[in-house]
Amino acid sequence: MVDKVYKHDVIILGAGLAGLRAAVEIGRKFGDRVNVGIVSKVQLMRAHSVCAEGGTAAVLRPEEGDSFELHAWDTIKGSDFLADQDAVFRFVKMMPYEILLLEHWGIPWARREDGKVAARAFGGQSFLRTCFAQDKTGFFEMQTLYDTLLKFTNFQRYDEFFATSIIVKDNKFAGLTAIDLVNGEFVVFTGKVLIIATGGAGRLYRFTTYSHSVTGDGLAMAYRAGLPLKDMEFIQFHPTGIVPSGILVTEGARGEGGYLRNNKGERFMEKYAPSRMELAPRDIVSRSMMTEIEEGRGFEGPDGLDYLHLDLTHLGKEKILERLPLIRELAIKFAGVDPIYEPIPVRPVAHYSMGGIHVDIDGRTPMENIFAAGEAACVSVHGANRLGSNSTAECLVWGRITGELAGEYALSKDFAISEDRILNDAEEEFKRIDNMLRNEGSENPYEIRNELRKLMDTHVGVFRTGDKLQEALDKVKELRQRFKNIKIVDKDLVWNTDLVSALETENMLEIAEIVILGALLREESRGAHARRDFPKRDDERFLKHTLAYRNEDGSPRIEYIPVNITYWKPVERKY
Repeated sequence: MVDKVYKHDVIILGAGLAGLRAAVEIGRKFGDRVNVGIVSKVQLMRAHSVCAEGGTAAVLRPEEGDSFELHAWDTIKGSDFLADQDAVFRFVKMMPYEILLLEHWGIPWARREDGKVAARAFGGQSFLRTCFAQDKTGFFEMQTLYDTLLKFTNFQRYDEFFATSIIVKDNKFAGLTAIDLVNGEFVVFTGKVLIIATGGAGRLYRFTTYSHSVTGDGLAMAYRAGLPLKDMEFIQFHPTGIVPSGILVTEGARGEGGYLRNNKGERFMEKYAPSRMELAPRDIVSRSMMTEIEEGRGFEGPDGLDYLHLDLTHLGKEKILERLPLIRELAIKFAGVDPIYEPIPVRPVAHYSMGGIHVDIDGRTPMENIFAAGEAACVSVHGANRLGSNSTAECLVWGRITGELAGEYALSKDFAISEDRILNDAEEEFKRIDNMLRNEGSENPYEIRNELRKLMDTHVGVFRTGDKLQEALDKVKELRQRFKNIKIVDKDLVWNTDLVSALETENMLEIAEIVILGALLREESRGAHARRDFPKRDDERFLKHTLAYRNEDGSPRIEYIPVNITYWKPVERKY
């Protein structure tokens, strides 16, 4: 039943910023001595990383008052003290080199008048350290990494291959099963080492900034393979999603001086974060916005999506066209307003997963030959709340780290597991998928997906309560049972988007249960996790990371591990 087997020293699953940075690092350090297979469900430059708009944080101006300690403090305070502090310091110290490497590789960073790389203000960052390329930073970073990758000859791309499972033998990575969507074939990738760089799971929500492809596949596969997922209850809501589409308006719009206003025309952030105003951390701004909306100071929107205004009109035409051209284009196309003359309708929107696959400071999972990097991983640098412009930075740093370590591992090891053992497991996986295709049940997988996403919006949003989380948990368990009785209409394997959507929905249901259970058990408010029934942060009980393991029956088991606090003790978080 397996149509093809592909063999590489290193398999990189995911081709966004973290995956490409890992591939480039292997090419730089090892050249043709280490052979790499890059597996992606989309075409390489269609990864969600191209959607990153605002910028990438790094300490470039110590002579002007910035420092590693200040960037680390901003990050740790922003995380509501759930970040591992040793990882944060490694992160901030490595980032300036990544900015300079991208510079040497040709990225068109914006410039100051003196010719140095420009930086803009970002929420929670107490210094101008967010480097940017207009409002298309992720696109330009991706393009620069891809162009750089083409210098090397040690890699093979596998675009539009949908991975379905990670094969583990002797507690080590052995192979990866996938569907070649173009040719309609079941294939297996074997390798000495795997880097998971598949991004987050933001399509769990209906109102979200994420591309349609971001369905938590890598997280679900890792979880089913026996790896724990960490801190999955912490979902970031970005303050400014365009209503009604959810498309992101970069924090850079507020960094350039944009105002948030309610229906009375007030800059309401003065009430909630007087020292930082619109540039407070995202969790604080999102809660403030939802409070304004709930108390009747928003504007009535479609489908219950009441909104507030993001006002850029005072910035002037020249600045908007120079610094925020994409935002103007998006506002015109998706909201019907020109921000040069009119405010943009916005509300908080699901944007980022602080949690991910549990890894150590090197990006290594509990299995010695599986690494994870970028949003798919939880190091943890972001803790309970990520600061804007630290995400693209994390992708670059741990893409580099995991690429180098995976290359070293591949050079030091032989292929230890026989192909026959791997193929036996692969046959079982493809039998499972074939049975799903043949199933003639009564449930529509698209309806199940829609119900899940609506449930996450209403019950697991900016504000949470125990009773709503319990309702959501019960409903997700019901949806998982119903999913067993689905019918997939398209039976062909060639570009079977029905099958892909069903497999994605299966992954989303599994991840949703972990998110909700972790949120239900965490009886405190910390960062992006805001419990109305437990409004205070509780360091005595919950200054710890959540780990979710998969039981044999498919249900999650929750354990906890300490936060690595090496520099600063938790204090009250004020802005």
